[in-house]
Parts: sequence; structure tokens; C-alpha cells
Amino acid sequence: MSELYEMHKPETDAVLLVGVQIRGQEEWKVKDTMDELAQLVESAGAVVAGRFLCRQQQIKAGHYVGTGKAQEIADWIKENPVEMVVFDDDLTPAQGRNLEKVLETRVLDRTQLILDIFAQRAHTKEGSLQVELAQHQYLMPRLRNMWTHLERQKGGIGLRGPGETQLEMDRRRIEDLIKTIKRDLELVRVRRTEQRRGRRRHGWALVSIVGYTNAGKSTLLNRLSGADIFTENQLFATLDPTTRQVELPNHEPMLMTDTVGFIQKLPHHLVDAFKATLEEVVESDLLVHVIDASHPQVDDQIEAVHKVLDEIGGLDKPMLYVFNKIDSEKGRNSAKRLLRQFPKSVAVSALTGEGIGGLFDELADCLKGRKVEMNISVPLSEGKLLATLQKNAAILEEEYEGANADLLVRVSDQLAAQCRPFSTDAPPPKEEWE
Repeated sequence: MSELYEMHKPETDAVLLVGVQIRGQEEWKVKDTMDELAQLVESAGAVVAGRFLCRQQQIKAGHYVGTGKAQEIADWIKENPVEMVVFDDDLTPAQGRNLEKVLETRVLDRTQLILDIFAQRAHTKEGSLQVELAQHQYLMPRLRNMWTHLERQKGGIGLRGPGETQLEMDRRRIEDLIKTIKRDLELVRVRRTEQRRGRRRHGWALVSIVGYTNAGKSTLLNRLSGADIFTENQLFATLDPTTRQVELPNHEPMLMTDTVGFIQKLPHHLVDAFKATLEEVVESDLLVHVIDASHPQVDDQIEAVHKVLDEIGGLDKPMLYVFNKIDSEKGRNSAKRLLRQFPKSVAVSALTGEGIGGLFDELADCLKGRKVEMNISVPLSEGKLLATLQKNAAILEEEYEGANADLLVRVSDQLAAQCRPFSTDAPPPKEEWE
């Protein structure tokens, strides 16, 4: 049994979506991922001409949907020509080849579509390298099926057919490209590590914004930092990570990084390729998980983000849940339930600014354990230390008397070590430091 729905005839870039509901799967979940697939198609610049939802016992090895269903789709395409057919799951190389023969049009799977969107949105060298790596890793196991039309003869040394020769040449070329890209990304990783080390020396808190794509992460960072990061109501509107300095109400600076959005069925190739970027998440002091409270499948989106965080080793990091889009009635009502479910959480509208004050207070509370308050008396001759304190510490009180600056400061552990020789606080009782 199959179901066809949402048909219209666009002028250009028409795409047909195909999904499969296996026995035991809930229909609403399958339709939800197909809704998301439709959004991905629109993000890629195409238009959905129709959808096929096929119900069957299991995925068919040959054509993914079985020969009968494939022919049914082919008949529809003859009456409603489309530029391509996009399947909601990954296809094997054989399935893709078989389907293109039957449907007589281009066939893509979910991973190929996401890779295409990423290729469009990657503007920095780092982002382009990561997308290119994912594309090559996706292509490698599919090479053999691209050259079957050239295979004439096989044998030992000197008897190789042109198809096998071309296959080996392409495989070696792609393997060399993958090695080169990984080497370049390792340099990116080393550079990021050095940047983080420098930030640690300054005592800045490192905060990463994570969440489902289109949850409002970039809009929130713009609101908190006053930046002007590109935002758009579409999936993967921003791809390259952006870091901005944000000042908390207690005048302490922190660095917030907007990371790539997650999605259901996120291809493993992308998670692997973007590890250099996602290291920012693992090394952060705090994760701010931005959630679209107005989305009908908000709980599934939270679970999808948790799954990716677990895969990259970031699920055990301290996390503040931010339920966004409470400017809508649906978002506000949903946020009330979610706030009870997640104690360390706050509800906001990044668009209107509602709740941002409470978010600042929660951020300060989450990060307060990183700082030490101390009274110090610093000679004015220690200009370098005083300049460092002005830039990287919260100066709560200050008084200048004679040749010294008497300060009450809140500093990081690293900066506290530099200040300790000038501390005027009473030493702790002997039993506390023995």
C-alpha cells in the first residue's frame, strides 16, 4: 500500500519525495521526517512536487521500495515530470543504480541532499574542507557501481580491464584527497586548540550554543552579543561556527560559539568530518542547548541533539536548556511543561528579547563556580598585571592609595595564581591547607 499526497506542479526544480513506513513504525514519525526532508529540499533551492509514502513489511534490498512500488512511482513521474527523486533514508549504491534505471531520473538520498546544502552554505576554508571530506567519504563505497559499464575483462597482472583500472585510479585519487583534507583539518584542530589555550590563559569562560537546526541559535547569539550573524527561517541557514564575546551582568566576559545545527538521521559522515568544529563543544565550560519550544516534535528534537552530543562525547558537559520562541502561544504553553521537566532551564524569545535578562542571570549562575573572589593590593608598577585584570577580571571594588591599587576582584583560577602574591586576605586555617 502506498500513499501519494501534496501534489502541485512547480515551474522549475521539481522534486518528488519518497519515504517508507516499515511495519511497527508510527506513521506520524515517518511523516514528520518527510516534512523535514521537504524543508531540506526547500533549503537546497528546489520545490517539492509530490510525496510517496510507501507502507511495506521491510526495506527491499534491490530497489528500497520493491519493484512494484518503484514502477508505480515511475508511472507517476511520466505524468508529472520531475528533476529528481529524493529518498528519506540512505540508499545503497545498488539501490540507487537500480532506481535510476526504473525511474529514468536522478535519484538522491537524504545524506546526498544534506551534503549539497552544506556545500552551498560553507563559506570558510574550514567549512569547505569539512564538507569536502564528508562528500569523499560518502563517495568511496559507491565508486564500483559508477564504473560497471566499463568492466570488460578481469584477471591477473597485465589482464586488467579498463573498468577496473579506472576504478582503482579513482579510488587512489580519492584516498589521497581524503588524506590531504584530514591533514589540513588536523592543522585546523591544532589552531583551535591553541586559540582555546589562549582563552584559558585569559580566564574567559567558553560556552557553546548547540541545538536542532533552525531552533534559533544564531538569533540568540545576535541578541546576547549584539552581533549580526546571518539568520534565516530555513534548515542549516548558518554552517560555519561563529564565536563572539558576551559580557555577563557581573561584568565578566565569556566567549560564546554558535555551532552547526543537528538534525534527525544526521549522516555519520558529517559528524566525523565536523569533529574539528565539534571539539569546541567538548572543550566548553557550559553548553547552551537552544530548543524550539513551538515545534510539534520538540521532544524528538531534544532527543536527536542528545544522541549527537553522546556520539561526540559532550553529553556529560554542564548544560543550560533554553526554550526559545515563546513569542508564540504554542511555544509559551510548551515551554511551561518543559521548564518543569528540565530544572536547569529558562524560557526566552530570541526574536523579541523576552526572558533574556533571566538567561543572563542563569548563565552567570552556571559559571560562578569558575571564579575566585579575592582582595589584593597591587603596586602601580605592576602595570601588566593591572592591565590584565582590567581586561579579564570582574573588579568589584577599587581604591588607589599611594603607590598601590587596592582591589576586590573575581578572577579565574589561572589569574588567581598570578594575584596570590598580592593578596591581603587572611590565610585559611592551617588544617584547611595541610
